[in-house]
Amino acid sequence: MNLINLKKLTALVLAMAMSLAMLTGCDSQKTAEEPAASVSNSDSADASASAEVSAPVDDQAAADECAALIDAIYVQQRTDDTDAQCEAAKAAWDALTDAQKELVEGENADPDYFGRDTGDASKDNSRNQDDIGEKEILVTSFGTSFNDSRVEDISGIEEAIQQANPDWSVRRAFTAQIIINHVQAREGEKIDNMEQALERAVANGVKELVVQPTHLMHGAEYDELCEALEQYVGQIDTIKIAEPLLGEVGSDATVINADKAAVAEAVTAAAVANTSYETVDAAAEDGTAFVFMGHGTSHTAKVSYSQMQTQMNELGYKNVFIGTVEGEPEETACENVIEAVAEAGYTKVVLRPLMVVAGDHANNDMAGEEEDSWSSQFSASGKFESVDSQIEGLGRIPAVQELYVAHTAAAMASEAVFASDVATAALADGVYTADFNTDSGMFHANEACDGKGTLTVQDGAMTFHVSLVSKKIMNLYVGKAEEAQKEGAELLQPTTDTVTYSDGTSEEVFGFDIPVAAVDADFDLALIGEKGVWYDHVVSVSNPVAQ
Repeated sequence: MNLINLKKLTALVLAMAMSLAMLTGCDSQKTAEEPAASVSNSDSADASASAEVSAPVDDQAAADECAALIDAIYVQQRTDDTDAQCEAAKAAWDALTDAQKELVEGENADPDYFGRDTGDASKDNSRNQDDIGEKEILVTSFGTSFNDSRVEDISGIEEAIQQANPDWSVRRAFTAQIIINHVQAREGEKIDNMEQALERAVANGVKELVVQPTHLMHGAEYDELCEALEQYVGQIDTIKIAEPLLGEVGSDATVINADKAAVAEAVTAAAVANTSYETVDAAAEDGTAFVFMGHGTSHTAKVSYSQMQTQMNELGYKNVFIGTVEGEPEETACENVIEAVAEAGYTKVVLRPLMVVAGDHANNDMAGEEEDSWSSQFSASGKFESVDSQIEGLGRIPAVQELYVAHTAAAMASEAVFASDVATAALADGVYTADFNTDSGMFHANEACDGKGTLTVQDGAMTFHVSLVSKKIMNLYVGKAEEAQKEGAELLQPTTDTVTYSDGTSEEVFGFDIPVAAVDADFDLALIGEKGVWYDHVVSVSNPVAQ
């Protein structure tokens, strides 16, 4: 999609406001200032019919303009126009009537974008103040636009770390620019991304920086965090990075540690406390199972979920099961967890997120009313008498907060100064299976491909082939949407691929051969769909495995 500069945004919002004023005020103005023209009955009927036809068109146009502005901020890259885009999207929404708001629909926009109540954002502390001093603890999170969860879960961790370290300044950074944009547009609250937070540290003369990620494991986000910190080595005297919540990953599903034990005990105790049972064993005797839903990942760190199941078993929690939204590892997919719980003989289920925040995944993927939510799938299976959901993140549990405090203290005491161990070596010529990472839930590899595609390296040049979810994306362009629309732009043409799903059915979808400059590096990739509108996205290719 095109970047929208401030002047264009201002003009667009003013134009919408004038249009709305004309729609609501023109009839009364004519009545007051000039007599109505004499018309025949047929003329009157024609005019009424015309008004009935034109009104919904005008409503839809206003809604579409708002949707375009929302889609413009649904990106994982901050630009000089981001602040203005957030303001324009909110102003456009506020200018709509209730009926027009119901018509808002875009690639990512819908009536719930601004209309959903997720709690009181005024209770949150964005922790982007200056006057940091020479010692800073930067608490880094993926982030959430759910206000209550941001206050309870993320702020809960930050406050615990601040109280334990009164001589240090605790600051916040989110790694998801999309989330930052959501919060800024909806609530007017500005949260630093990693670059902004690190630049703030440098500008404030920070000499000692300890970074405490709230990430669950050493996954892709942790790797990206290391890459970001690497750019500031030399600008800050010492940079140390603390362990994520579950500590070191380990080599296989049997590897567990004290961190995993502490989290397993904490989340299970919290889940039991929200029921009528005294203990987890009492729940088991009554036929109740607890299912903790994590995110899942194609990263090698996905073994952490299997290790958490091992940990639950080691603790004797026979009625506790680990699942993931992404279904990676495979045994954590919803359908497999349903079978495991049913085969174990449990007839009641309590769902709870195994995530630091109770955000979109917890509210929608786990507890939502849509038929593909975990709550709906468990109920639809017909195997259980009851299915209940607890929408609470790990970050609000005191024992989890204490674990983060301990990780921060360990990093402070460590003599090791940060040095990134994330390195991308040149790939030898050959064919690899690799992950396709995007900033959009609508634009990704087909589910039959497990989030992956084929990377071909020949004479040092890399091309990545990915099969998409349908035939609705007509072209891709390596670069920005603005450049894609210029004369002579080299658009990537689709191939017709046949994918086969786990149930044995097959489907034809579009695929694309995408030139890749480097593995593990973000790059711009614009797309155009059936409606003829270009959209900007940021993608990367990672984890190549030789075939």
